[in-house]
Amino acid sequence: MTGRPTGTGIRLTAPAPGWAVDADVVVVGSGVAGLTTALRCTAAGLRTVVVTKARLDDGSTRWAQGGIAAALGEGDTPEQHLDDTLVAGAGLCDEEAVRTLVTEGPAAVRRLIDTGAHFDTSAAGELQLTREGGHHRRRIAHAGGDATGAEISRALVAAVRDSALRTVENALVLDLLTDGQGRTSGVTLHVMGEGQHDGVGAVHAPAVVLATGGMGQVFSATTNPPVSTGDGVALALRAGAEVSDLEFVQFHPTVLFLGAGAEGQQPLVSEAVRGEGAHLVDADGVRFMLGLHELAELAPRDIVAKAITRRMREQDTTHMYLDARHFGAEMWETRFPTILAACRSHGIDPVTEPIPVAPAAHYASGGIRTDLRGRTTVPGLYASGEAACTGVHGANRLASNSLLEGLVFAERIAADIAEGAARGAEGAVPRRGPDEAAPVPVEPAGTLHVPLIAPEARAGIQRVMSLGASVLRSAASLEAAAAALDAVSRQAPAPEAGGTGQPAGSPGKAAVPGVDAWETTNLLCVARVLVATALERAETRGCHWREDRPERDDTDWRTHLVARLAPGRGLFLRRTETAAFPPVDAPPADAPYTDPSHVAPSDAVPTAVPDSDVPPRPANAPREP
Repeated sequence: MTGRPTGTGIRLTAPAPGWAVDADVVVVGSGVAGLTTALRCTAAGLRTVVVTKARLDDGSTRWAQGGIAAALGEGDTPEQHLDDTLVAGAGLCDEEAVRTLVTEGPAAVRRLIDTGAHFDTSAAGELQLTREGGHHRRRIAHAGGDATGAEISRALVAAVRDSALRTVENALVLDLLTDGQGRTSGVTLHVMGEGQHDGVGAVHAPAVVLATGGMGQVFSATTNPPVSTGDGVALALRAGAEVSDLEFVQFHPTVLFLGAGAEGQQPLVSEAVRGEGAHLVDADGVRFMLGLHELAELAPRDIVAKAITRRMREQDTTHMYLDARHFGAEMWETRFPTILAACRSHGIDPVTEPIPVAPAAHYASGGIRTDLRGRTTVPGLYASGEAACTGVHGANRLASNSLLEGLVFAERIAADIAEGAARGAEGAVPRRGPDEAAPVPVEPAGTLHVPLIAPEARAGIQRVMSLGASVLRSAASLEAAAAALDAVSRQAPAPEAGGTGQPAGSPGKAAVPGVDAWETTNLLCVARVLVATALERAETRGCHWREDRPERDDTDWRTHLVARLAPGRGLFLRRTETAAFPPVDAPPADAPYTDPSHVAPSDAVPTAVPDSDVPPRPANAPREP
């Protein structure tokens, strides 16, 4: 790929790498997207290293309850699956990406079964398929009733353990390494605890796949596990990659309500419960979804989440209820054992009482922009799964499409990397002798180090985002959130080229480099970009709900917002011309960026140019960075 400048010269403040290993490809993340990519790359004969933040089975995939969607049932077709996905995406899906997903999906699921995943079947051995929100057909394959993600994770982890794949667990990825031409050459990472490697090191590889999951921990209450701190998106931004659609955060409508002050990972009550006939009711037992949508409780998630939020506001209450008492004990125990156990552990028995529920942050529909091969705008850097934005989800993800997307595009990424290796693509890492150590990378001159944000700021960032940028948004709430995040950023010292981020006269003391500080810094980075894009999108669409702009605007806003960091110039946004993504190697001159007046260069995403040196932008006039 040529034609697009990459790299910002920005990196996290961290110790210099003390060790290094070589590979043909390094996969960051161990969910369905990461492990599928790694297994396919290994099968193609590539030296593959998997880096994962915790243990191999601790990613987001194992928390997926509902299932995986594919046109596998009698009478169902990829075209019907495509139609449901496009409707849920609210006019912003890239149709070519969706068509790729739904046509390649059924075979990909069968290959997953061949890998060892066991889905629930009937007595005749046929897959048991169910419905979820937004689907007009029963096309959701599930395992263990409501433990689909856990089964997929189990099968993939077992396959990895049986392969020759090299894994580095308990390792937080830090930054991308690039060569003199701006092409990917590996990553730096920090291994927590003792093992074959510990501390900061590097993996040299001409191909890097970011499958780091979501960013749900940017909000106070989320269904995401603690590891979901937006590390991949933040890394990609520092590397100069484009991200897209970050404003579209899906809030799952039915998360177990544990109290108004509940924070951290919250128990999910799967959409499949509604798919089997549960009703959403208010405290008076009224089914408020009737008449709001033809599918009632099975409307797309954004519609259900908005309806619940509206009803809570009307009745001045903190939650609604999901009533599935008519299931009976046997159905609860066999079809939804995980949810039943979670509810009972919190003193709620769904067999005898309605379940209190409220929306909570669940899934990032946007992420690192890719093409249909998973390639980003940085040569050699790929993204997959929730960290990526393939164009499949548009403004709102269709239920159970996430596992399928991770599966389908992982296979495509592996095929692209293998094809590149076969034709002798640039940047290949040489195979060294058994006694020859991989060289430790040297940091380029002029590198800007991100001043680290103190871990104590994390809860404050989450509260700011939950108050100003969650289900209900407005210009006023988003501007207040932006100002509060700016204040957090100003507590850190200004960046220093080639230094530690602690120059003399800085307004605050930098946090000590470490996992907590790196995560908090990443959270602030993605939070600020999310708020900037949400403020820029002056309409309501999908899971982006602007109270001050309540209508969908197809005339001006049936387009994607793409963001990137430019060297020394802060955050830049641009719109695509249509709902289809342009090629990842299209030069910026084809679609110029703007510098929105509400997006100031960030200390947490540092710039070498003070605000006063950035000339004002004339109204509605795009400007090259």
